[in-house]
Amino acid sequence: MSRRVVLIINPASANGKTGQEWPELVAEAQRLGLRVEERLTEAPGHATELAREASMAGADVVVAVGGDGTVHEVVNGLVGAGGTPFGDAALGVIARGTGRDFIRSHDIPTKAKDALQAIADGPIRRIDVGEVISTGDPEGGRRFANASSAGVTGAIAKRANGMSKRMGGTPTFLLAAFQGFRGYTNTPIHIELDGRPIDVTASCVVCAIGHSLGGGIKVAHGARPDDGLLDMVLVGDVGAKDLALNIHRLYTGTLGEHPEITHLKGLNVTVSGNTPLQIEADGELAGTTPATFRCLPGALHLVTAS
Repeated sequence: MSRRVVLIINPASANGKTGQEWPELVAEAQRLGLRVEERLTEAPGHATELAREASMAGADVVVAVGGDGTVHEVVNGLVGAGGTPFGDAALGVIARGTGRDFIRSHDIPTKAKDALQAIADGPIRRIDVGEVISTGDPEGGRRFANASSAGVTGAIAKRANGMSKRMGGTPTFLLAAFQGFRGYTNTPIHIELDGRPIDVTASCVVCAIGHSLGGGIKVAHGARPDDGLLDMVLVGDVGAKDLALNIHRLYTGTLGEHPEITHLKGLNVTVSGNTPLQIEADGELAGTTPATFRCLPGALHLVTAS
């Protein structure tokens, strides 16, 4: 029996090209024998609603057709608070955004036709999902598929979200990063990792499921999305000059060799301090600290290529 697939399509992704090209994706899915339906998003948060409805209605695979933000919304439609599933659908991804950090951490093809082939007959495996509960998040708590962070990375995400992505995800993020670091003051942060206190002046703390963010920055090199743990990466008292001197480390997996980088693993992370820190989750703004991050082991089914 062919899989019943619902495509959750963000027509604004790929700088609007998806809005023109999605009928070709539907036709290709039908050619592969999939029982396919499509749903187009109309506003922020709509993909979450559509994904939840599709899964609860019996879809085998709910496919995020868009960028990492669309993946983020669809995951929140499939997995609720504490890892509660909404239906039994697995997640599929056809990457149409600029960052593509989620697919970098999984065996998901970059080309749409290859991704559809995997959705048609690829294996389904369980992966972890993160959860962040923060102050002032309008969602009151959300799941993240790839990474969530607090500090300068939240400020960078805010800048990047307001910039054109026409020059690509990596250049856009780097420009936003330099601008963000130049205007940011590192502050004392109190962290508890599974009850272990850590007090440090830092620029940010990243809690990751996948290994990259910001269009390919290998912030948590070696992270495994199915080990049941968060990879916590603490970036210490660094600034724009440090970023410029260490750009080569960002994309080679050697960031952890910098003396101001601490990479630890754990199940639960709490972050607080005297100054509220901006939080992002999969690049989406998600309130401020105080906040709690935790891993939800095996909470999501994912279709991969192998």
